[in-house]
Amino acid sequence: MPAAAQPPSADSSPSRSEGEAVFHVRGLARIYGEGTAAVTALAGVDLDLMAGELIVLLGASGSGKSTLLNQLGGLDSPTHGTLLYRGWDLATADEAELTHFRRDAVGFVFQAYNLIPSLTARENVALITEICRDPMEPEEALALVGLAERMDHFPAQLSGGEQQRVAIARAIAKRPEVLLCDEPTGALDVKTGITVLEAIEHINRELGTLAVIITHNAILADMADRVFTLSDGRIVDTRENRRRGTVRELAW
Repeated sequence: MPAAAQPPSADSSPSRSEGEAVFHVRGLARIYGEGTAAVTALAGVDLDLMAGELIVLLGASGSGKSTLLNQLGGLDSPTHGTLLYRGWDLATADEAELTHFRRDAVGFVFQAYNLIPSLTARENVALITEICRDPMEPEEALALVGLAERMDHFPAQLSGGEQQRVAIARAIAKRPEVLLCDEPTGALDVKTGITVLEAIEHINRELGTLAVIITHNAILADMADRVFTLSDGRIVDTRENRRRGTVRELAW
């Protein structure tokens, strides 16, 4: 990959500091199919996401939340519009450049844990640390999500919430600037989901990671710096919280 085409380094950039733009998005659209079969998943999204923010995306199924998250994470390309990460154009990046971006700058957390059953928690996290530029030790990442005492257990020996926290540790072990979470508590009961959200909240505060969380739970909007509500592929409401509530406060 030519040096000029590489995404900016989150480590070395002074713009890593809180309060500076990470993503600049204008007129972002994603259309699947053509002609009468065309489906518009995003229909002109405008937003800026800042370093250190915790963002919540709300909206019904099919509103465009996951499509937007996939665009931010370089998992899909826009049909048209502007999508900049630190001024670097993701919309025109080739697959090698996007792979570089996903590997070094973005951590993903999905509803499914996607852990390898035959590996311990420590070994699952180590899979990521072996391929990244400046990773944490697996033990450090697991300690950040409260699993220091469970790191040598296999997934089958862990609860659902613990498995999801291993997935979070795996995502943040690369020291990503961006953490993208698609319904991370969707398969968990309320109490366990609170524990998982507290882990994400801790990472956001401790590491200054921009965290974007998709959820159907409007109550959790109060834990965010800003809340974007999507409908029919558009942002239809934006709310800013002057004071973020903690997950524990909102839960009780």
